[in-house]
Amino acid sequence: MNQKDAIYSQPKSKVNDFCFDEAVAQVFPDMIQRSVPGYSTIIDNIGLIANRFAQQDSNLYDLGCSLGAASLAMRRSVKQPNCEIIAVDNSQAMVDKCLLHLNAFKSDIPTKVYCNDILDIEIENASVVVLNFTMQFIPPPQRDMLIEKIYSGMKPGGVLVLSEKIRHENCLANELVIDLHHEFKRNNGYSELEISQKRSAIENVMLIDSLETHKTRLDKAGFKNFVMWFCCFNFTSMLVVK
Repeated sequence: MNQKDAIYSQPKSKVNDFCFDEAVAQVFPDMIQRSVPGYSTIIDNIGLIANRFAQQDSNLYDLGCSLGAASLAMRRSVKQPNCEIIAVDNSQAMVDKCLLHLNAFKSDIPTKVYCNDILDIEIENASVVVLNFTMQFIPPPQRDMLIEKIYSGMKPGGVLVLSEKIRHENCLANELVIDLHHEFKRNNGYSELEISQKRSAIENVMLIDSLETHKTRLDKAGFKNFVMWFCCFNFTSMLVVK
């Protein structure tokens, strides 16, 4: 049974920067469901998108895999023969629990899980690459390089699925979707204290881009056929094809 997220439920004299440590790993399924609108829909459809674009004898990457939800969705859905899933996260706590989750479900698709920085790994023979709420934690100066590396390591016809919290260029629109998101969290049982302390913890760690910035970066790398296939408040999931 998943533990309830109560990390920020008590007043803290100092709110430290958010990190994906053991405490977060323990409550992550509850945290993500109560914090990200449409998360289950995104995960289910990552599996369907992967099945549509996966190519025989290729690699499927889950970069910033956390507990392996996207990897599990791909394992359930992908039917093409001789595919391998490569899941990577730089948090050992997340990787340890990811392995437990993956080992609990049998699949014909071999899956390797690595504790590493996604900026340091090679992308090779990829037909599917998933960045599910990962890019926003990458230092901004290195984001172009990451997208270019993914493009270079991808087979023609391969797909990149990029899910992100976004910033609207229009101030009124940005304030509106932030307020709606906070109301979403209140409706899911988070207190004003939890919302405030979590925001303080994450504001220097999760640095979000506008949709226009994402599109420009993807286009510059060579990706075409941009599709924003999911959007709710300030959360979106996009796909592009090589």
